[in-house]
Amino acid sequence: MGMTNAVSEDKWTEIKIIVSSDNIETAGNIANMVVPYGIYIEDYSSLEEEIDEIAHIDLIEEELLKKRRDEGIIHVYINPHENPLEAVSFIEERLKAEGINDYNIEIADCLTQDWQNNWKQYYHAMPIGKKLLIRPLWENDFETGKRKVLNIEPGLAFGTGSHPTTRLCLETLEDYIDEKSTVLDIGCGSGILSIASLLLGAKTAVGVDIDSLAVKTAISNAKENGFDESKIRFIQGNLSDKVSGKFSVVVANIVADIIIQFNSLVSDFLENGGIYITGGIIENRENDVLASFAQNGFKVIEKRENNGWLVFALKKE
Repeated sequence: MGMTNAVSEDKWTEIKIIVSSDNIETAGNIANMVVPYGIYIEDYSSLEEEIDEIAHIDLIEEELLKKRRDEGIIHVYINPHENPLEAVSFIEERLKAEGINDYNIEIADCLTQDWQNNWKQYYHAMPIGKKLLIRPLWENDFETGKRKVLNIEPGLAFGTGSHPTTRLCLETLEDYIDEKSTVLDIGCGSGILSIASLLLGAKTAVGVDIDSLAVKTAISNAKENGFDESKIRFIQGNLSDKVSGKFSVVVANIVADIIIQFNSLVSDFLENGGIYITGGIIENRENDVLASFAQNGFKVIEKRENNGWLVFALKKE
């Protein structure tokens, strides 16, 4: 597979997961767990209907017509510091657990610029909730209306706003943030939720991520939006081990297993009457997560759902 060669700084690995169109959504969700940044999906199953809706013409590029309608390809990009074979075995394990046995996985080296360009063409400025517009730095053609613009260069950190769980967390934050809010963002990735909190009026925010690359990205995204250390800080750490103080809003957009782990710690960082928002939870883990909330004395005050992903807003009983 050509994976044994030393990988240079800019050599990423592209993993292609080829599955039938019926399974594309589930497989896409699984791929998103491995690397929630930089995945894109080719799915031509409804090509004719889409072309018809948009253009009402019979002219479809010859190339596209040759694409198979009954299967799709999910492209996943693994950075040079991670082991692509680990990602493949995780993906295979999850696909089988979902009863998907009919798939194909291909692995190839690719240059950073190739995947970044592939990905950027699919990602544009987008309104979220009632108050925000997320704008990737490379996008210059956008209408803001009365929305606050959140400028973001996701770099290699999770958090573009296009992932259903990020979007749900942003919409949920909009309902709970006011000018008195102090926010702790666990697993902050690109810093998108911390920065959004400030744009929504919060007083201060602290973001934590285990990945030094994410912390670096988040710091530069905060600057890009005009916030300095007096308003927002990012720390490299595992969950809350480097955090002190109490916050009125704690948000953790990670994965079910880590949220279950964090549920027993969060009370130490939550003010009385504070709100705990959790995301990154895939539907089939809902019961495990709910049991853990109850066990740690949290009551669900709101649940939101999008495309198989769940976000909960909670309060201490």
